[in-house]
Parts: sequence; structure tokens; C-alpha cells
Amino acid sequence: MQIFNPNDILYTLPIVFLLAWAAVLLLVDVFTPRKGKGFMFWAAVIGLGVALVLTIQQAGIESQAFNGMLMIDGFSVFLNVLTLSAGILGAFLSHDYLQRMGLARGEYYVLMMFSLAGMLLMSMAADLIVVFLALELLSIPLYVLSAFARPDPRSEEAGLKYFLLGAFASGFLVYGISLVYGATVTTNLAGIVAGASAGELTSPILLLVGAGLILIGLGFKIAAVPFHMWTPDVYQGAPTPVTAFMSAGAKVAGFAALLRVFVVAFPSLSEDMVPVLWGVAAATLVTGNVAALAQKNIKRLFAYSSIAHAGYILMAFVPYGDDAVRLDTVAAALFYLLAYTVTNFGAWAVVIMLEQKEGKGLELADYAGLGKKY
Repeated sequence: MQIFNPNDILYTLPIVFLLAWAAVLLLVDVFTPRKGKGFMFWAAVIGLGVALVLTIQQAGIESQAFNGMLMIDGFSVFLNVLTLSAGILGAFLSHDYLQRMGLARGEYYVLMMFSLAGMLLMSMAADLIVVFLALELLSIPLYVLSAFARPDPRSEEAGLKYFLLGAFASGFLVYGISLVYGATVTTNLAGIVAGASAGELTSPILLLVGAGLILIGLGFKIAAVPFHMWTPDVYQGAPTPVTAFMSAGAKVAGFAALLRVFVVAFPSLSEDMVPVLWGVAAATLVTGNVAALAQKNIKRLFAYSSIAHAGYILMAFVPYGDDAVRLDTVAAALFYLLAYTVTNFGAWAVVIMLEQKEGKGLELADYAGLGKKY
């Protein structure tokens, strides 16, 4: 086994650059006077643009890095381009809002870049340990960003709820990973499917229960029912650009891990998992769309809309174990994620434009006559 391959750094260059750029900006921000921090926005956009170019240059590469712990392929490149594009859109939506609401602080963009690095890593993860590390890297900055509007109690409550429930979901994920390791003696996705195919499992039940717990952990990140309860409160309390970024970026990363893990590692469990996925998708669709009808706050309405969209994407993912349609289902999910990200930012841009201080302009009644006025 080769301990280190110089190509590993080249394959992970977008992530390495993004983390290094964020760390440098964090240090620069510390020594910059408060009135001179307007450059942080453009510095962040430039960094994200460079990371996007580095990612696009990986198109056509089919390779592994760090002894098979990361996978660079068309799937990861597509999702990473989508994620970085979402980050750039999120930065542009944030700039005017932060100035208008008196929240302009340089660490905002640094936290966004750290979270984006976790999302990139999630798309490339080919090992369950990396999935967990990527999930924590993308989640912890989002916990802080959700509470960024301090001392607003709604924002602080959103950050606390997101943190507590996120930590709870991470416990399910880690326990699921440990059970899968107990069943297969590996956390590598290719090793898991090889062991299952060869019948070398120590316990098929452990593998099935572990897969179920991993589904719970990732189901929280994509806001699938019944793991969605955090979504309306966090969406409502967090600063609106954070909500927009979270609703697109975190969902893309969550589905990236879900698709990679289950399609690559657990096709042998599809007979048992498909009914569960079918039930989760149906419950997510019904709950998201029906609960949205009763909402009077536009951010809570969009939260339930986000839940419903997770159900639509899960519909494509349900038959993941069928070899004849597997690639088509993944392609359908990726196309939906692309369309969802673009239209999602368009909708949130309108909300950000109309929002005023102290949460005004966020009720559905505030949108009455908007078409005639504009």
C-alpha cells in the first residue's frame, strides 16, 4: 500500500486551496479595522472562483486518492461545481443583506468557505470515516452561521436547535458506521460491497441495521421526514442568506453522500431498504406539501417546500438497487438538484430583497399586491 501519492494533493487541490484561503482570510480579518472589512466579500468570491476553476479542470478524471478514501469522478466534479456555484451565489446574496442588517463581519465568509470545503469533501467521500468528517466540517460552520444574527434571540435559538439536533443525528451516523465496520471489517465503500458480494459478512443483520442508522444520520441533513423537525425553526431564525445557502448547499452535500454510500456500498440491501426509502419519500412529500399550506411566514413556507423537494429527489433514489435503472436514477437526482439549486436561490433572492430589520417583511401578508407594485 502506497502511503503517499503526490497526485493525492492535486486531486484534492480545490479543497486544500479553499481551506488555506479561508484560514488566511481569517487571520487577515483579525488585524483589519472594522471599517475596512468590505474587501472580505470580494476576497471570498475570488477564492471560490479559483476553487471552481480548479474543480472544472478535474472534469474527465476517474481516479482515487489517499488509498481509496476519496473518489474523483464525474459524479464528484458535477456536484462540486454545483456546490461552489451555490457558494458564490450565496456570497452575492449575503453582501447587501449583511450591510443592511448591520451584520457585516468578516468571519461570515470564512465560515461559509469552511462549510463549502466540507461539502466538496462529502461529494468525493469513498469511505464512511470521510463521510463523517465531511459532515462535521460542513455542519459546524452552519451551526455558527445560523446564530450569526446575535443577539437576536430567534437566530441564537436557531443555532442552538440546529447544533443539538445535528449532534444527535451525528450520533446515529457514527453508530451506524461502527455497525457496518463490525459486519464487514472495513469502512471503505468498495470494500463493503466486495465483502457483501463474497458473503464474507460477520453478521448480515449488523450491516442492515448499520445502513438504517446511516440513513437516519444523512436523512437529517437532507431534511427527510421524520428527521425534518429542525428545519422550519432553523430556516426562520437564521439570517436569510444563511438559510438560502443552507437549503441548497447542505441538501446537495447530503444527497451526494446518500447516493454515493447506498449506490456503491449497499446495493445488496436494496430489497430490504427500498420499502423504507419508499415510505420515507412518501412521508416527506406529503408532510412537506401539506404542512406548507398552513404557514404564514415565508421562511417557514420555504422550509416545508425544501422538505417536499427532498421527497421528490428521494423518489428517483428509491430503486437504487436495480442495475438496469441505477445510472438513470442517479442522473435524475443530479438533474433535479441542479434545477432546485438555481430556482431556490432565485426565490430566496426575492425574500432577501423584501426583508426589513427585526424580521419585518417576512409574512405572507407582506407580499400582497407585490406583483402590482413591482
